Parts: sequence; C-alpha cells; structure tokens
Amino acid sequence: MSGTWLGPLAGLLGIVGVGWLVGRARLLGPPEADPPRVLGNAAFFLFAPALLFRTTARLDLSALPWPMLLAYFGPIVALGLVHHGWRRHRRARVGDPVAGPAVQVITLAFGNSVNIGIPLAAAVFGEAGLGLHLTLVSVHALVLLTFCTTLVELDLARDPSAPRRAIGAVMRTTLRSAVVHPVTLPVLAGLAWGLTGLGLAPAVDAWLELIGRAVVPLCLALVGLALAYPGPPISVRSALGMSAAKLILQPLLVLGVAYWGFELRGLPLSVLVMMAALPSGANALLFAQRYGALQAQTAAVNLLSTVLFAGTAPLWLLVLEWIA
Repeated sequence: MSGTWLGPLAGLLGIVGVGWLVGRARLLGPPEADPPRVLGNAAFFLFAPALLFRTTARLDLSALPWPMLLAYFGPIVALGLVHHGWRRHRRARVGDPVAGPAVQVITLAFGNSVNIGIPLAAAVFGEAGLGLHLTLVSVHALVLLTFCTTLVELDLARDPSAPRRAIGAVMRTTLRSAVVHPVTLPVLAGLAWGLTGLGLAPAVDAWLELIGRAVVPLCLALVGLALAYPGPPISVRSALGMSAAKLILQPLLVLGVAYWGFELRGLPLSVLVMMAALPSGANALLFAQRYGALQAQTAAVNLLSTVLFAGTAPLWLLVLEWIA
C-alpha cells in the first residue's frame, strides 16, 4: 500500500490553514463584511459553473459503466434521503434553518474526489484504477449537486413560514429554481452541448479550464475562513457524527450494495468503496454559503473528516484486501 497520497492530503490542510490565518488576521475585512459569503458567491456563480460546464460538455454518456454508477450513487442517494427525512423531522427541535437538512445531506454525500481521491486512486490502484475513479468523478457533481439542489429548493418552496400555495405551484417553483441555478444550469447546458458532437474550441476549452482551476483552492481557503469568522457555536458531537457517517457508514453501505447487489469484485469494488470513503468535499461549504445554512458546521466536518481520513483510509484498504 503506497502512502504517496499523504502529501496531497497535507497540502490540502495547509491551504485550509492559510485561509484560517487570513481570516483570523481579518485581512479580507471585518465580520460584518462577511468575506466567506462574498468569496463563496464568487466561487458558486463564476468559477464552479465554468468547471461544471466544461466537465459535462466533454462527457461521453455512452461509455459510462452503468452498473458501477448505480452501485455507487444508489446507496449514497438512498442514505441522503433517509438523513434528509430525519433532519427535517428534528429541524424545529435542533433549530436548523430551512436549508439545513439538505446542507447536511451534501456534506455527507459529496466526497473530495479530486484533490484527495485522484492521488489516492493513482497511488494505490494504478492507471486502471485511476481510470475507473475518473469515470465516477465525471458524473459526481452532476448527480449529487443536482440531487441536493432539488432537495433544498423543495424545502424552501414548502417552508411553513412562506405563503401557502397549491402543490402544483410549489412543484413549478421548485423545478424552476432547481434548473435555473448556478449548479444545475451549467450541467444541463454542458450535457446539451456535448450531445451536439461539436466539442469545445481549444480557446474556449482553455478559458473554461483556467476559470475552473480556481474552484479547488478557493473552496479549501473558504473552509479556513468559515472557521475563523464568528458564527453559531459548532457542535463537536455533530461534526464527529457526520464525519463518522461519511468515513465509515457510507463506504460500508456502498460495499454491501456493490458486493452483494451488483456482485462487483476486485478493482471496480475497491475503487467504489474508496471513493465512498473519501472525506467531505469543500463543495459542500459552497452549498452551505449559497443557502446561508450551517456554514461553520459544514467547515468543521470538512476539516475533521479530512484529518481523520488519514486513519480510516488504511483500514478500508485492509478490509478490501481481506475480502479480495
């Protein structure tokens, strides 16, 4: 088992630390200026759409391994729906905002599949495993961000504090908000462009790639900023629980479905489980910033799950070696 993925992991934590130091020094302004929200909006409305459009425009839907995708996203979406229902039931008791349950779902479901996942897959599984991992990455944002966007927009549309409307009006508002959205719209536009077969002109492709590169470091710095600026108290117990669900429960569920439900073995099974075992991705914080819900808590889970991953990843690799 190679440990070359530990270097990128340390680098990610370093960027989070820089963001925290910048926030503590108030270099981006006082708390009332809300620098995390300003930078989060820049990432959500400018940099992330470029990345999502470019990724989906280059996607070859006919070449996707559908059994692997179903074995991965099926249990993750199911777990997200269960968690969402449970948090909505407890929302009034725990004081969550309306968007809180959906923010928790994306924190649980969305893994750091690029900055940690790619080095891990390359170091442990080689070129063949990296190819399978990149296939999952290609639809990761498309599936999970669209799923969570639909959940949160539906919650907002049926908020009891909002004016009462007929179910048809609620569904129309939800559909419109979920489609005309800085995540969903570039994904759909990218898919539509890809289906034309025209491809991206080299200059346009380079431009989109340049803009999209800003997403990852900006998201990581936002984790540190969100922890540095004052906000609602962070529940360490809740952050630990979410981290445990992300690092242990979710990969265990994917392992069971892939192994017994789809009878996957060997390299495909290992890639799926390790993808599910990745720590929470910083895109969850962008989602929290976008809807003004649980930003500090999401940042805490991002950081804590990333630190704990250094211990849980070797354990999952040992489990996969044992069942191989």
